[in-house]
Amino acid sequence: METLPSRRPDEYLPEPKMSATKAPSRGRGRSGMSRNAGSDVRAAYLFIAPAMIGFFVFVGYPLIRSFYLSLTKYNGLTNPVFVGLGNFRRLFTTDPAFWPALRATGYLVLLYVPLSLILGLALAVFCNQRFAGVRLVRTLAYLPVVLPAIATITLWKFILDPQVGLLNTILDRLGLPTSLWLQSPKMAMPAVVLVMLWGVGGTMIIFLAALQSVPTELYEAAKVDGAGPFSVFFRITLPMISPIMLLQVILQTTAALQTFNQPKILTNGGPGFSTNVLMLGIYNNGFPTLGKIPQLGYASAQVWVLFVIIIAVIALTAKFSSLWTYSDSTSD
Repeated sequence: METLPSRRPDEYLPEPKMSATKAPSRGRGRSGMSRNAGSDVRAAYLFIAPAMIGFFVFVGYPLIRSFYLSLTKYNGLTNPVFVGLGNFRRLFTTDPAFWPALRATGYLVLLYVPLSLILGLALAVFCNQRFAGVRLVRTLAYLPVVLPAIATITLWKFILDPQVGLLNTILDRLGLPTSLWLQSPKMAMPAVVLVMLWGVGGTMIIFLAALQSVPTELYEAAKVDGAGPFSVFFRITLPMISPIMLLQVILQTTAALQTFNQPKILTNGGPGFSTNVLMLGIYNNGFPTLGKIPQLGYASAQVWVLFVIIIAVIALTAKFSSLWTYSDSTSD
């Protein structure tokens, strides 16, 4: 009887099979990752391409084109003629309407911006209270913002009419002095600002959102300490919403510097130069009345002056904002 040769136990185990696929090398892994990264970058550029094209077509190209036209004499019909800084020299030295327009614009900003901030914040504080009908009050306060602007301003023009206007009629019935309003050089700009304040609901709604974001724990702690309502408002509410206040200052100042609809419809810049703001001068030079030649090159120069003024105001406001705005870093 034959005996089987003795083997070690591990010799009876089946031999491992070789895998049909080999592990990828490091070089191939890196190339695959680079291909994936490249496809991701291409997809990202594809997604942002519509926004970039729209920005260049509707913002970038018009900006470059307007700057070029500001250095030319151009009426929109013939080819532009390069005049260098001639339009700017004329604007600052020989144009009799520029400096009055600049003063009128500054006067409008000084009147409108503080009043819009105060009135908008007061409405927001009132609408932030809990009482019956608060939602209706918020709706009514915001309603003028969504009404057609041109129709509303035209209605205000009839209200401010010195002969048959509703405002003078009410003042006369109450035994109060009336005014010429839009026909008076002194009262025309305050009347324009009054019409602009009709849309203060937009300012109110932003302040209302800021007020509702203030932590209630701060008010509860102040109440425990016995703080009064004025102390709470000036020591807690205003510091906490000061970043939104900064935003509103910039937004309202920018809007006031670009005011056009109200002076155009209510007074057309009169009486005299009292309401002839910069935007109205730009419009009159670029799109004059029938029979006059457009001065699109000169109007473009005015646009760039206004643009520089707006940028300077925003930069100065942002520079000194740390003096009166609250942030977590200032509290450390």
